[in-house]
Amino acid sequence: MPNFKELITFEYENEYESAYDLSLKRNFSIPKIYSAKGDLTKRWYIYFSFRDPENGKLKRQTPFYGDTNKYRTKEDRMSVLVIYRKVLLRLLKKGYNPYSDNLDLHNNLQTKNKATATSDLSDKFNNRSETILEKPNMTVQEAFEFGIKLKEKVISQTTKRDYQSKIKNLQEWLATNQPEIKYITELNKKVVTSFLNYVLDKNSARTRNNYKSDLSSIIQVLVDNEIINNNFIKKIPKLKSSPERNKTYSQNIQEEIFEYLEVQDPILLLYIKFISYNFLRPIEVCRLKVKDIDIKNRRIQFKAKNSPLKTKIIPELLWRDLPDLTKVDKDAILFTPEKIGDQWDTEIRNRRDYFSKRFKKVVKDHFKLGIDYGLYSFRHTYITKVYRALMKDASPFEAKSKLMLITGHSSMTALEKYLRDIDAELPEDYSTMLKNVHE
Repeated sequence: MPNFKELITFEYENEYESAYDLSLKRNFSIPKIYSAKGDLTKRWYIYFSFRDPENGKLKRQTPFYGDTNKYRTKEDRMSVLVIYRKVLLRLLKKGYNPYSDNLDLHNNLQTKNKATATSDLSDKFNNRSETILEKPNMTVQEAFEFGIKLKEKVISQTTKRDYQSKIKNLQEWLATNQPEIKYITELNKKVVTSFLNYVLDKNSARTRNNYKSDLSSIIQVLVDNEIINNNFIKKIPKLKSSPERNKTYSQNIQEEIFEYLEVQDPILLLYIKFISYNFLRPIEVCRLKVKDIDIKNRRIQFKAKNSPLKTKIIPELLWRDLPDLTKVDKDAILFTPEKIGDQWDTEIRNRRDYFSKRFKKVVKDHFKLGIDYGLYSFRHTYITKVYRALMKDASPFEAKSKLMLITGHSSMTALEKYLRDIDAELPEDYSTMLKNVHE
């Protein structure tokens, strides 16, 4: 008797059919995808419920994994699961029932696919370029919408908006400069290179490289799903660019800023202290809610740049500056324009931009600080302070090992690169060496 895995695997290998009418009442729930919030260390699968013949209630069925977890990238896993989900939905519509032997369904599928194979073979002998298994050619807009749809399960809303913005700019450029291009298969390396040159002319090499990276990511999804044959964007060279860098503050300037903000803007000062003392990035501070502060254990949980969730201790230096949060709504945003712990219905990027502009108006303009100084400068400043303090009583490796636990860098290599970029690692005075060489 064929089991469920045999049926869905059999259909998966022939999955190229169009969408289905989902309006009919069924004895099953629409299959869903579990992606473990993008965590590749956990198992991804599809799941659904089916009406139990004994009590008439929908009952959750055993999840189906298939070959999903053999893949090592989020895009690959999601691509496989999307097809598994469509296949499962089709099987359910055709009568698959986890409470029966499904023998009739299995025989019908075998008969149908034998007919398909015969028809396909006939087409090849007649030198036809298309078979009944092929999808119709997608327009540029349809293809990119398809790519975003698959991507959105494994990326943040901010990243999704970045992708959509870049794709919109590409489509507008195509409408003006290459209006004859309609289908995604007509897009090629030469066309995208011309667009990237346009971006470079209007912006910087770094922005141009970001466009290349994001567009390549979406194109790769189309390649993985056999919409197009190859990712030609990978063959476009990356340009050398000078990374933006925030300088560290001198001890005097940092102290003056803190003293000034104690009077002028205590909310902005506490915001900066989360960057300075907990080494969070500005956007990570903006994501914080009251419930992310573990008052009992003095811990903080947040979504970091390189992981879904991180936990750090709250040092005493920061803890004593926190207001009483025990009576504040746990779902409230920690930093808002008027108070600590309140509602603020706006996107995360808008919150970050708000505090950046507030910092410029309150601090940068007052102290006449240059473009090289910003909120990130506080993170660089305090990581430098901690590293140099650790170096007084430890070897470089020991100091960096301890520092990794504090900063949250994912690897020693990443930390060492960061320390080099901010000039935290400086040699001792080498005057005696110069003197010996001179003599």
